[in-house]
Amino acid sequence: MKLKKLSIDKAIGKIIITCILVFLAFCMLVPIIWMILGAFKQDSEIISYPPTFFVHSFTIENFNKLFMRIDMWKYIKNSAIYAIGTTIPSLIVNCLAGYAFARYDFKGKNVIFLLFLATMMIPFQVIMIPLFLEVHSLGMYDNYAGLIIPRIASAYWIFLMRSSYQQLPKELEEAARIDGLGEFGIFLRIMTPQIKPALVTFIILNINGNWNDLLWPLIITSSANMRTIANGLAMFVGSHTIEYGPAFAGGAISLIPMLIIYIFGQKYFVEGQVSAGLKE
Repeated sequence: MKLKKLSIDKAIGKIIITCILVFLAFCMLVPIIWMILGAFKQDSEIISYPPTFFVHSFTIENFNKLFMRIDMWKYIKNSAIYAIGTTIPSLIVNCLAGYAFARYDFKGKNVIFLLFLATMMIPFQVIMIPLFLEVHSLGMYDNYAGLIIPRIASAYWIFLMRSSYQQLPKELEEAARIDGLGEFGIFLRIMTPQIKPALVTFIILNINGNWNDLLWPLIITSSANMRTIANGLAMFVGSHTIEYGPAFAGGAISLIPMLIIYIFGQKYFVEGQVSAGLKE
């Protein structure tokens, strides 16, 4: 009887957890679906009251307005350069830093790592003006270098990589040293391939964060040729009116690359998120 009661309680618990997760997923998906459907609605239907969820009068006029009003392809190219151009060097730098903190012992290692972690408690809004002044003084204002270089290093990603490298057994690197492999070879050919889930997680989140970034590109660029998608879509939001249709259309288009990346990397993404919180 006790075992039967425990199995029933366990089943009820699973049902409750599943219902909660389904509800949370629904809450997250509804705004996205609303945006996609809104891209095919007429302006009068978008702002109608009571609001309608499904499309009653299908139109592609919002996409026509989008490409007529802004240089969408240019902004997509800028966002791609910004996202990929930041992710590649960031992956190299943060992997090297995380590996050093995880696998080597040197004087002051823990203190330095704690200082890195302390920077995570400082909001970006606190440092954005000094960072802007520094970038401007170095002649990197309104160009790709100013967009990319300040975004390369991150305490969070160093922490993620350190946690991933810490879980690897020492026998791997010891065997590689016996075989005559150098330190950089051990890092590149032996240890790094073992943390593929963390690497995929890094790539997905980094590209997604920079692709959707609004504040930093808005601060560090001024010309239309350097605008990203987020900056371009912000042009449809005025002080008195908001052009919902073109904004929804642009949001739907910008969602496609990120959706494709998530679909192909979701397996490793989940594994990487779980392993990031584990310790050796």
